[in-house]
Amino acid sequence: MEIQAGELLSEINFPSDLRKLRKDQLHQVSQELRQFIVDSVSVYGGHFGASLGVVEMTVAIHYVFNTPYDQLIWDVGHQAYGHKILTGRRKRFLTNRKFKGVAGFPSRSESEYDTFGVGHSSTSISAGVGMAVASKYKGEKDRQHIVVIGDGAMTAGLAFEGMNHAGVSDSNLLIILNDNCMSIDPNVGALKEYLTDITTSQTYNKTRDEIWNLFGKLGGKAAQHQLSKLEASIKSAISKSSNIFEALN
Repeated sequence: MEIQAGELLSEINFPSDLRKLRKDQLHQVSQELRQFIVDSVSVYGGHFGASLGVVEMTVAIHYVFNTPYDQLIWDVGHQAYGHKILTGRRKRFLTNRKFKGVAGFPSRSESEYDTFGVGHSSTSISAGVGMAVASKYKGEKDRQHIVVIGDGAMTAGLAFEGMNHAGVSDSNLLIILNDNCMSIDPNVGALKEYLTDITTSQTYNKTRDEIWNLFGKLGGKAAQHQLSKLEASIKSAISKSSNIFEALN
């Protein structure tokens, strides 16, 4: 049984096709990609929820960054179905997790877009640091490195070892925390409570972004840099506990 892709998704074979679309078309792409994953997994099986939760994020990353030159690393890989569909494997996705078919996790032997072969959690940050440091030594200053890690995977020591190294490596690394309170089961523990505690309101984030954009228009990056320092000072003065991620740079 062949799963039919939507109008826009059917024309996307690689991220280069995605980047030809207008921004206002990305919402439709996301809807079609989510439906394609639902239809495919319903018929052929596989990991269901994780990839559905990062559809918009996946579309945005491949739209903004120049993958595969810019390196995208997924932690574990349960959430990489949308990534695979957008990177040349849509027509073969019905073979997902089958013998000689599309691998259930990112696989370097399968695609140049799969920068790191995974299957075990909490390895992504360390891998991203390694790639970023290598690019720095090669003089590839324009090359971006994007890590997507869930809050469940963040509970492992290896993730913090990676952040410990990243904080002093002076390398080009973006870590995206997919804080959805879910791993195999709902998350529990002190770190889960901590992440909930440091999450600020939508009103705060909206106001912060508006002020950031205003300072950028009025004074450029220099003004935004001073704004960041002011924000850090205010937060440290009124917050009962510091933000461990900011503390680790």
